[in-house]
Amino acid sequence: MFSEFSLAPRYRLDDESPWLKGIDPLRRYWIYVNGDQRRVGVLPGLHAKDFEAFRQSIRNFRRLTIGEELTLPTELGEGMTIHCVAENCYAIADSSAVAPVWHLFDRESMESLLMTAHPDWQCAPQHLSLGRSLLSLAWGQPAAMKAA
Repeated sequence: MFSEFSLAPRYRLDDESPWLKGIDPLRRYWIYVNGDQRRVGVLPGLHAKDFEAFRQSIRNFRRLTIGEELTLPTELGEGMTIHCVAENCYAIADSSAVAPVWHLFDRESMESLLMTAHPDWQCAPQHLSLGRSLLSLAWGQPAAMKAA
């Protein structure tokens, strides 16, 4: 199932089409799915309670080998699992889509996203609205389903 060499397209920092919409204050990664600005995916991001936890998470990521996975803590507690699919190819599962999908990243992109867990990191001012938009969507949902 896992190979040592993968030709699968993945999100890279030097992509021609922009794929990163932003990173909100809870360190969730907002991505344009396959670069399509009409489809936005929200992936949980690493949360480290202190600098030592941050450093250990980065070290654990760098030690991943093909076929291994690493589950890291997130701000909302659901956990973020990174799968090492192939050399320089990492996947994060996204179950928020209609069907479960894996978003593929190269090492540099994945590590850059993880770096936002650094205690000194702050999101860009324009990305504050990303978190607010998710919150406003929640207000539109019913609090409880009616019994039949």
